[in-house]
Amino acid sequence: MQDWSDNRVAGGVAQRFDPVGDAFVENFEEGLELGACFAVVIGGETVIDIRGGFSDRAKEQYWDETTLACIYSSGKAVMTFLMARAVSDGLIDYDAPVADYWPDFAAAGKENIPVAEALSHQAGLCGFPEEMPPETWLDWEAICEKLAAMAPLWTPGTANGYHPQTVGFIAGEILRRVTGKSAGALIAELAEQHHLNLFCGMGEEDASRAAYMPKPPRAPDLGPMNEYKQAAFLKPWSAPAKVSREEWMAAELPASNMHADALSLAKIVHPLANKGRDISETAVLSEDAIEAAFKERIRGDDLVLPFHLSWAAGLMRNINRHFGPNENAFGHAGFGGSCVVVDPENNLTAAYVMNKMSPYLVGDPRAVRLLDAVYNSL
Repeated sequence: MQDWSDNRVAGGVAQRFDPVGDAFVENFEEGLELGACFAVVIGGETVIDIRGGFSDRAKEQYWDETTLACIYSSGKAVMTFLMARAVSDGLIDYDAPVADYWPDFAAAGKENIPVAEALSHQAGLCGFPEEMPPETWLDWEAICEKLAAMAPLWTPGTANGYHPQTVGFIAGEILRRVTGKSAGALIAELAEQHHLNLFCGMGEEDASRAAYMPKPPRAPDLGPMNEYKQAAFLKPWSAPAKVSREEWMAAELPASNMHADALSLAKIVHPLANKGRDISETAVLSEDAIEAAFKERIRGDDLVLPFHLSWAAGLMRNINRHFGPNENAFGHAGFGGSCVVVDPENNLTAAYVMNKMSPYLVGDPRAVRLLDAVYNSL
């Protein structure tokens, strides 16, 4: 892989992917970026790892290989991989009830909700309609107790409605009960093993590498309002608040506060696209687990997001081409613009991480430009 750079960008790009570097520069030239990184891994080989711009408000600190940014809901792809690995290891069955692993979850009519149904946003637990202190999100046990006791907001299995925060706790608590380790601990193990910059909960030293992230110029468009969107996004307690930035970054919020660079994100989920083999060519996922992870679990107009979506067990199926031109790929996006793509047809994973946040819920034009350039270069 050759060095690829101009006065804005540094990193490496395999020669045939030079147009991706050009597209990356264009995002900066058009004023769309403050700082960003983009990476592509194909068949275990890194073919693109580029970064550019600034990580701070004053534009004095260049975005470099140590810079992290919050990836928000793009972290749900990491949870998808962790759950698939647990299925592959025989610890979880996608079709078994969540309550088999978390007995308290059976309360209030939830005893038959399968794991895959919960991961595909069908459980009716998209948010808490009753008021709570917004800092409660930083208390893992308290949130899990609330989820276990809660009655679904719609009949589980009848519709998909995006669970922006709660799906991370559901997956994380299942993992904790079958492995004895939190999602943050499992991610830390993988990060150490593969030398990744990826965290779910981090200390002061690592937090100091996190980029400044200016908020979007306007709120995302959620479409016509309903009670589910209110609970998921718009209540004063729908997301963590009344906590310091340091407390928030130290907490484990698997669905919304992972921090990473693009290459680490593309690498950690790579077994999903690479026939179960990780970047060290070790088989970590079975074919059956991958097939089950990618199986369509529901398709329909989402009750929370303003899209017609097809959900697998944790990832969106790319029917809207939000994640590049291959409709057989999968992906997830994060608040502000980040995204991760999993394409088993091409043994490809890609990730885009940035700090200038946009109002796009999915399909940020900056990422789409990069992904189009990747596929045009294949």
